[in-house]
Amino acid sequence: MSNTTVKKVPTELGTEKVSKLLMQYAIPAIIAQIAASLYNMIDSAFIGHIPNVGPEAISGLATTFPFMNLSAAFGAMVGVGGATQLSVRLGQRDYDSAKNILGNLVTLNIIVGLVFATVSFIFLDDILVFFGASEKTLPFARDFMEVILLGNVVTHLYFGINAALRSSGHPKQAMKATIMTVLMNAVLTPIFIFVFGMGIQGAALATILAQAITLVWQTRLLSNPKELVHLQRGIYALKGEIVKKILRIGMSPFLINTAACMVVIIINQGLRDNSVEGEKALSAAAYGISNSVQFIFVMIVLGLTQGMQPIVSYNFGAKRPDRVRKALLLTMMWATLVTTVGFVVCVGFPGYVVRIFNSDPLLIEKASWAMRVMCMFMPVIGFQLVTTNFFQSIGKVNRSIFLSLTRQVLMLIPLLVILPRYYGVNGVWYSMPISDSIAALLTVIMLVIQFREWKREGIEA
Repeated sequence: MSNTTVKKVPTELGTEKVSKLLMQYAIPAIIAQIAASLYNMIDSAFIGHIPNVGPEAISGLATTFPFMNLSAAFGAMVGVGGATQLSVRLGQRDYDSAKNILGNLVTLNIIVGLVFATVSFIFLDDILVFFGASEKTLPFARDFMEVILLGNVVTHLYFGINAALRSSGHPKQAMKATIMTVLMNAVLTPIFIFVFGMGIQGAALATILAQAITLVWQTRLLSNPKELVHLQRGIYALKGEIVKKILRIGMSPFLINTAACMVVIIINQGLRDNSVEGEKALSAAAYGISNSVQFIFVMIVLGLTQGMQPIVSYNFGAKRPDRVRKALLLTMMWATLVTTVGFVVCVGFPGYVVRIFNSDPLLIEKASWAMRVMCMFMPVIGFQLVTTNFFQSIGKVNRSIFLSLTRQVLMLIPLLVILPRYYGVNGVWYSMPISDSIAALLTVIMLVIQFREWKREGIEA
């Protein structure tokens, strides 16, 4: 242990110019987030151009998104919980515990991946119908998910080990892993779909194969014995206390991801049940395309919030409210700029965007209208996401979870249930921007309350 070099505490977080810090910390996170968000877009873009069945295939793919989000929720419970515990132990210089946490993270990902895949295979058709698949789109959704589930353990290990890399002091390698996977997926998907004639199954196989290749590279990085924490014998046996802490910390991202999954399910069901016969597949495809495009801008904002988090947390602990406020306001400004650009793209030029995914005139018309409606209040989403992460950064976890669930559960789900009764399928579409506006208003109120609390405590900037 005496030969181990321990990294210095990043005191520049309290001294360096806030704008410079935010760029330094946010850019790698943004690159990784954008790369990750391209998964669905790549699959959607190529699948949408499969001859003769493009619209039905892309609709089938759209109904698998909540399925994969649910799998990701379980993965986040293990990955985020394990990575957080790993960081804590490294900070405490408790390297033996850190090694065991890494081993338990690997074992838990294998177990969760196997159990999720097994249960899903048994009830696959029922789950897909519940998620919104229709008679026409079910075969495509099933073909895609069968391949994805066969590689589910690979997916869980890929994301879990990437989180471990980031937490053990290798954020650039974690970013490279994400970019490598997306690039390989972009190359392999058209080859498997069009050259090998594998259709939608080819897109799924490309995703799993890209993750498997990257997983080999990740494993080699974490197997280096020169690293403080690395993969080795004797660390994989589950320990009750470690597992309990991983699952407890991971419960918050699990709930948030599960809520997002449920929202997509309800939206798909609402579109299916309220669309006239012949437009069900078009509505599902329009939502899949619009959601994928909007998601890119959301992921950029999430990258900004990841860059903001260490700056805010450090200076909040150092009792530097001036720097906390500056970091918050600067991130809000940049995030709002990003989502405003998204608003201009989605509302001003939706037709050009939709043509990336499909050339069917009816789908272009439907998806363009849907994109304009969904993104009606898109500029306020950036502000809401930043504030949600801000509360988490200063230890107000309950407020963070409340704001996260406000848009997805407390507001959107009731609107998705009520509005379609009076306005049909248009009620499903309009529930989303209405939810965005209400959630933004609540976010402003909670932020004002927080600043007033600080003022009463005498720590106002």
